[in-house]
Amino acid sequence: MSVLMLFAAIAVLALAAYFLARQRSLASSGGNPRLLHSLPLYYGWYGALAVLMPALGALVVWLIVQPMVIESRISADLPAELVSDATQRELTMADVRRVAGGLDAAVAQGAMTEEEAGMIRTEFTNVRDKLARVGVALGSDVTKEVLSAAQDYRELTSWGAAGRTVLILALAVLGLFWGVTRAQKDFRARNQVEKVILGLLIVASSIAILTTVGIVWSMVSETFEFFTKYPIQDFFFSLTWSPNFRGGSELGIIPLIWGTLYITLVSMLVSVPIGLFTAIYLAEYASKPVRNWVKPLIEVIAGIPTVVFGIFALVTVGPFLRDYFAEPFGLGNSGSSVMTAGIVIGILNIPFISSLSDDIINAVPQSLRDGSLGLGATKSETVRQVILPAALPGIVGAILMAASRAIGETMIVVMGAGAAAKLDLNPFEAMTTMTVKIVGQLTGDTDFAAPETLVAFALGMTLFVITLGLNIFALWIVRKYREQYE
Repeated sequence: MSVLMLFAAIAVLALAAYFLARQRSLASSGGNPRLLHSLPLYYGWYGALAVLMPALGALVVWLIVQPMVIESRISADLPAELVSDATQRELTMADVRRVAGGLDAAVAQGAMTEEEAGMIRTEFTNVRDKLARVGVALGSDVTKEVLSAAQDYRELTSWGAAGRTVLILALAVLGLFWGVTRAQKDFRARNQVEKVILGLLIVASSIAILTTVGIVWSMVSETFEFFTKYPIQDFFFSLTWSPNFRGGSELGIIPLIWGTLYITLVSMLVSVPIGLFTAIYLAEYASKPVRNWVKPLIEVIAGIPTVVFGIFALVTVGPFLRDYFAEPFGLGNSGSSVMTAGIVIGILNIPFISSLSDDIINAVPQSLRDGSLGLGATKSETVRQVILPAALPGIVGAILMAASRAIGETMIVVMGAGAAAKLDLNPFEAMTTMTVKIVGQLTGDTDFAAPETLVAFALGMTLFVITLGLNIFALWIVRKYREQYE
């Protein structure tokens, strides 16, 4: 039984458990819901959860563990030269999985029977050509060892699927009987259901935390590996970025940090004034009909994909700046520049700053406005001297978070700023950022053991530390200086 069908069977059993448990609880109270400890729906949900929790939990564990067990078993039977190290083992197992998937596809399409798939031999059949006919492309000829391992892989997977079906359905049926038999009038079903909900919330938050830990660990481990192959002082203090997979690379991060901060600065000079003034207008001056129209229109910008902004930078903003500013003033002749990327990223960040600042300004109590106006202050004086100082910590936090977002932008920089890693004060020159180089070093046919590839993880770790520091500083500003109102 496939995983999808197994999910459907579990859902049907859970639905049956819901109605049976609910009906049994009502029957135990003589049909009077007031005699029940909990509402009838809680008994139903307890019955459904008694089916879902063990069955789905076991299914998730099985789907994680089964491939690991099968691959361990298969790799143990392969010749030593095919699994001599971790990289070679992974490549061999990838071929085994690909051939096994091709045999499954051939059987599914009727190109061969199940018996033929299990008996096919490389001595008598060109397995690569046969699988190519069913749409499975293999990079090289299939060896006898890989084909045999693929056939064993299919057999073990088939047995695993059968065992999985039996175990999961047995747990689901047992859960149904358990949930239904406990549905008595004195059973505290609501308490049990709420415990399960609390557990699910804890699991969800733990997944978020563990995901962050996993990301950091993957970055840290590969960064340490990079620094075993490249001098740390050259990485942080060299002024040249010139990777070369043939050797002799210079991987200084300073030009990338400069480009990143320069583009971020330009973007903030665009987004902060426009976003903040927009928020002040919407919160303090705009009528309700105008606000109801303008605010959603501004926030539409946040929903536009960054690749569209990149195209806008490439075909509109870049040529405009080149033709009307850079070339006439002798500052450059390229449409890709710091100004191009910075302006477009600033436009991208306008709704972010505007929306957050608007919410923060609206959170300032109306009594402060009324008191200021009552003392004779004008509207603009009230905004400058009362509202903005009260909302300043939140606004500063929004600006710093927008800066973090600008630092991490990639697509607009690729299409609008170019790929030149250099130190230059001219904002109409092409430059690049750390995010662009991370993508560049990890794409293509690269050797993951080479420092030219591993440097991407060191760049990512540096970027992570910078953005984390900005976010922590933003939270510190908000918590230290925010006003508490009653």
